[in-house]
Formats: sequence, structure tokens, C-alpha cells
Amino acid sequence: MLSSDDVFNELGIGPVWRLRETPGSSRADDGSHAPAYTWDTLTDAVAHCTACKLAASRTQGVLGVGDRNADWLIIGEAPGADEDAQGEPFVGQAGKLLDAMLASIGLKRGDNVYITNVLKSRPPGNRNPEPDEVAACRPYLLAQIELIQPKLILALGRFAAHSLLDTDEAIARLRGRVHSFCNVPLVVTYHPAYLLRNLPDKARAWEDLCLARRTMQIL
Repeated sequence: MLSSDDVFNELGIGPVWRLRETPGSSRADDGSHAPAYTWDTLTDAVAHCTACKLAASRTQGVLGVGDRNADWLIIGEAPGADEDAQGEPFVGQAGKLLDAMLASIGLKRGDNVYITNVLKSRPPGNRNPEPDEVAACRPYLLAQIELIQPKLILALGRFAAHSLLDTDEAIARLRGRVHSFCNVPLVVTYHPAYLLRNLPDKARAWEDLCLARRTMQIL
């Protein structure tokens, strides 16, 4: 059986990022800091956040949903209209497809899976998030990783992959490899909304899901 060190050596990453060592502070591997949140204070902070201009146009902040001790962390781009109205990420047709994608590898929403987005507030007209908005939400995402301590991150779509990996590489070049974010293994695949418009790429998404499952099996 592979030891944890063997696993990380095989994946080419360091030890999984765990809870902060010093009370009141936390550091990701990119030097960013996450406040010492609890789930209650994090939920309240997102609900009342005014750190960027999206606070003026959103209906509500959308923190995330699922198992708060999950091994799998699913990260998308930003809430859409349905998510903004319901307060839950990935609802509607894209959400149904995500649920089907998870079921294909033996997972289901809320059971060892936590789902969130890079942004916690909906951009008007579902436009792409802007850099200042991503920066404003980043501490919330880092805090979620700190609290959940996932074993693997699945990044859905080009924008999520670019934001998490700090790159502008095409998603076709980011697929098929295990990356890392905060020293947690990260696999990139297509966003379900994209797959609804580009059905042939579902086969490639299935390959990505299989890669994620194989990676999880050796962790």
C-alpha cells in the first residue's frame, strides 16, 4: 500500500494543506491569508459582505452547499440567476447535469461532496467575474478549504481553473493533469453549463472524472 508520502510524490505535490498552525492566522501556499472563520461566522460574513460592487446587485450571497467534512470539493465560477434566487450553487439544468456527473463516479450532492464557487455573489447578466471581485471573495474560498480540509478539488470550467491556478492556459491544456491549489490535488474539467451547449465534450469530461476518481483512490 502506498504511504501518504508516496502518494504525494506520485502526484508531484506537497502535503495536503491543513489547519492553521498559529491561532488567528492562516497561509495558503501562494502566500494568501484566510481569516480564522468558523462556519457560523463565515456564513454571516458572506451574507453581509460589501467588499465589492456585486453587493449592490445580488439578491443574496451564495456560500456553498454540502458535506462540511467532504473529501471532494467542487468549485465553479459564480452564482447564476437561479443560484442567486435560491441561495444554493448549481441548481437548474447545469445543476442537474453536475449531479449526473457526480453520480457517474459514485458520488452525490451532500454526501462526501461540498459545492461552491470562486465568487459568492452573482455578476450582473452572468458576465465574467472581474479581478477585484475574485480578490474580494478569495478569503472566503480559502476559509472554506481550511474548514473542510478536502482531499481533492474538482475545478469546473475555464474561469474557475484560471482563478485557482493563476493561469490563462486553455482548458484543453489544463485537463488530463493533476494540479494543486493550497497543496490540495486539483483536477480541471468542463463546466456543466458549457457541456449543455457542447455535447461532444461530455466524453472528455468523463475522462476528467475518471482521473479525479483514480487520484482520490490513491490518497
